[in-house]
Amino acid sequence: MTIENIQIVASDGAHSGQRILRLRGPLNIHTIFDFQAAVKKEDSPALIVDFSGVPYMDSAGLGAVVGAFVSAQRSNRKVAVAGMNDRVKALVSMTQVSKLFQPYATVEDAERVIAPSN
Repeated sequence: MTIENIQIVASDGAHSGQRILRLRGPLNIHTIFDFQAAVKKEDSPALIVDFSGVPYMDSAGLGAVVGAFVSAQRSNRKVAVAGMNDRVKALVSMTQVSKLFQPYATVEDAERVIAPSN
């Protein structure tokens, strides 16, 4: 069994107060701790998680995303997800997690919608 890795690169978004976390690799039981640590570091009013480099996500990864969303809500911050492929979107839809947050097609779409002033 190979241990998988995830790369997470943080950058500023198009608007002041926005941050983007770009993920590369699977978000699963082996990589959620890196994801959780990266999300915890971010204190911007608006955070966009770019899933365009995530080939798949398991239930542990989904739980980590839900945890990030709930934590942000409690701190009065906004979180959006963008760039999910069909496989990841199917998991989000099947588990009805899509009722918690709206996945955006692209980071640019999410940047327009979750600008800190909105």
